[in-house]
Amino acid sequence: MNRKYIKLSDLFDIQYGSSLEFNKMIEEKNGIPFVSRGEKNNGVCGFVSFNERYKINPENTISVACSGSVMESFLQTKKYYSGYHINTLKPKISLTQNQMLFYCMCLRANKYKYSYGRQANRTLKDILIPDIDEIPSYVEEIKISLPSKDSVTQGKISLNQNEWKYFELQELFFFESKKSYDVISKKKGEILLITATEFNNGVHSYIEKDEEKILEGGKYLTIAKNGKPMVTFYQPSDFSYTGDVIPIKLKNFELNQYISMFLVTILNNEQYRFSYGRKASQERLKTLKIKLPIDKNSLPDWKFMEDYIKSLPYTASL
Repeated sequence: MNRKYIKLSDLFDIQYGSSLEFNKMIEEKNGIPFVSRGEKNNGVCGFVSFNERYKINPENTISVACSGSVMESFLQTKKYYSGYHINTLKPKISLTQNQMLFYCMCLRANKYKYSYGRQANRTLKDILIPDIDEIPSYVEEIKISLPSKDSVTQGKISLNQNEWKYFELQELFFFESKKSYDVISKKKGEILLITATEFNNGVHSYIEKDEEKILEGGKYLTIAKNGKPMVTFYQPSDFSYTGDVIPIKLKNFELNQYISMFLVTILNNEQYRFSYGRKASQERLKTLKIKLPIDKNSLPDWKFMEDYIKSLPYTASL
């Protein structure tokens, strides 16, 4: 079946953004979002004070990075300022949030056409996107909800109320030795395949079920050996993994989502020790030391770590 495609400029008015410099703005905690050319946090790099001298971009538009992280596209539901090489797309007809998010996905699918030396400023208007009648029906069925800002428990907990001590990872964790998957030979299925990527919780794809290569969800952290070494994730669902990943499991305590968030933060802070030429091999990881809060017996205080994470905003949505 032939699908109908239209030019981006047929559906959206394309305007150049504010073209401001974030470091010359006045930062304000609950101020106006400042959108840059980044690929994280919906493109928002911070919040700034309102200044009537500067052009502000309208809400319910799509911000598109035309250089830097080229074609990173985000729906902006509030008015915002923007940096250099950001275009704003304002729909010419009424579109729902789900439809706008669908077009963000379509725009990102064009990233392969561009690079650091090939920007999207001149060609953006001519990019082909599906006509509105071609949007799949399931798009409107997807429920979009914001996470609750609530914490699990009330009251703040200070990280300084416990003493801290260094531990080697091999003191704390078992290093998994089950067979890993070869990405090339995988077949599609229902089990998560974790590989060395810093995105999407490490998920590469879904593959066929193989009992010999499945690890139980909720019990493991995964650490990337290659790619961007030391990128660490908690795996809440059953998964398999490639040889570029090292799964680790706590020895003397049952891991949960709260303790895992504490540990993931600590472990990701060790990324500076590794690089393309210095892999996060199992031998290096076993002797890597991390500093953790301890109890009166000088052992890791897992209960304190769990309670601390539960006291933070948004943890009710974990």
